[in-house]
Amino acid sequence: MDNGVVSIIGCGMVGRSWALSFARGGFQVKIYDRDASIAGAAEPAIKQSAQQLDELGLLDGQDVASVCDRISTCGNLEQAVDGSIYIQENTPESVSVKRSVFRDLDSLAMPEAVIASSTSALLPSSFTQGLDHSDRCLVVHPLNPPHLIPAVELVPSPATSKATISTAAAILKTAGQSPILVSREIEGFLMNRLQGAMLDEAFAMVADGYATAADVDTAVRDGLARRWSFMGPFETIDLNAPDGIADFIKRYGPAYTSIGKDRPLRHRWDGEVAEQVISERRQELPPARIRQRQEWRDRRLASLAAYTRAARDELGD
Repeated sequence: MDNGVVSIIGCGMVGRSWALSFARGGFQVKIYDRDASIAGAAEPAIKQSAQQLDELGLLDGQDVASVCDRISTCGNLEQAVDGSIYIQENTPESVSVKRSVFRDLDSLAMPEAVIASSTSALLPSSFTQGLDHSDRCLVVHPLNPPHLIPAVELVPSPATSKATISTAAAILKTAGQSPILVSREIEGFLMNRLQGAMLDEAFAMVADGYATAADVDTAVRDGLARRWSFMGPFETIDLNAPDGIADFIKRYGPAYTSIGKDRPLRHRWDGEVAEQVISERRQELPPARIRQRQEWRDRRLASLAAYTRAARDELGD
């Protein structure tokens, strides 16, 4: 299995996880870090993570040696990107650092290579603007660690080409990731904005004396996250009313508007956005299949409950 060469620039925690993801997906992976001590520690750490995946049956039928043999450490940046079809940069969260790194990558990489950044906060235009080939650059932001959490956000700059986005998405899917296409730059991207909204409310509930931090964690861990571990928020509410998401909005939309009266309301659940969400959900799940999908949800929740109970019993919690 050889799906091409991928380069990992920066071999810290995120870079090592990316390397394992791509190697498991059948790519030849070249890793590089300007800090020799970090580079030297990378391959043993990746092997340890691969062994953990193997114990859980998460190497897709491969053995540890075959996966790790696809990973090689390079001594300089030019060697690291030579022949690569995709480059994932994982350097510090600094515009000046990333501008310098991307300038070098843009000059050294093959013309057809996609150059992606793992940044979790910087807009791609802030460090790719003015490059000779800024059209092949974008942000590909993972949740850490990407070899265990498949969701990755693809965030283009205004200069990023559609071909770059589609190529990056295809490569990431081959590596076992779940690409999320963010249509244009926005601060925080998608996942951080969703997480930030919940964290803001969580801090407010504690600050206003309505709950302890532990109770907030319980509400998410043993409540909301049970469904969210395999469904998103729109599918969750689509299955929480007899006639789907339009029914949910009609029943509970006013109550949620009232709940949010003490904080800035980003958008009401009506008008064009409601029509768009309802339409997208009905394309994804026709009305005749709603009941079947609700039964699927309940089976997944039952399996998750059994797994969680067994894990707690094993740990003595």
